[in-house]
Amino acid sequence: MIPSLPHDLPVVDTGDPTGRTALVLHGGGGPRTVAAIVEHLAPSFHVLAPTHPGWDGTSRPDDVDSVAALAAAYLERLHRDGERDVVLVGSSLGGWLALEMAVLAAAGERYDGVVGAVVDVDGVGAVVEGEPVADFFALDARGLAELAWHDPDRGYLDPASLTEGQRAVQRANGRTMAALAGRSLSDPTLLGRLATVAVPTLVLFGESDRVVTPAHGRAVATAVPGARFAEVPAAGHLPHLENPEGTWALVDGFLAGL
Repeated sequence: MIPSLPHDLPVVDTGDPTGRTALVLHGGGGPRTVAAIVEHLAPSFHVLAPTHPGWDGTSRPDDVDSVAALAAAYLERLHRDGERDVVLVGSSLGGWLALEMAVLAAAGERYDGVVGAVVDVDGVGAVVEGEPVADFFALDARGLAELAWHDPDRGYLDPASLTEGQRAVQRANGRTMAALAGRSLSDPTLLGRLATVAVPTLVLFGESDRVVTPAHGRAVATAVPGARFAEVPAAGHLPHLENPEGTWALVDGFLAGL
């Protein structure tokens, strides 16, 4: 049975309602980490940006118990809503989700034509020899900033500045991420399954990302037929926040060619 999304799942719905749909998928930091992507795409696309089940206090159905299950649930929702040729834009964990959705869409006639392109921004998920994903769950706030940002001082968020409620949300988000993606934030079968992806794909990485390195991204792009790989200078794991101009130049160039 295909997992189902909660009926009350929060979804930002913005942009041109008559335009091509872009589904923006956030990573472990929650929807705030992709708000800039949503804002950038809105003038040209009909943008949907859900909060994943279990993040920011939302409910998570028992059968949404893996990244693959969540990908299936999102793809089924797009299918039932009659969406076609959707551009999937995923950051970090969202990049993994986008790839899983593209693999699933290529697996049979049910989802034929639903997915039109993929933009994977510093995505985790694949196991690449010699390029392990950092142990996210072992990092404190300073350690995360050091690995995730080109300029760690810009990315560091002092836990003392957060309310107890905000810290509780962070802890709950981390538990959800661990439940879906595992401690390794990867699936050893993913890289081998990417050969079935049949839509234009851009794999985009910040050159200073040490959570998951650009070399990891190159391996993912090599595994996807016809995929394009690009690096954003002076940026880490969230290049759209650290170097938006460099990010948009690459993303817009790719989208213009679809």
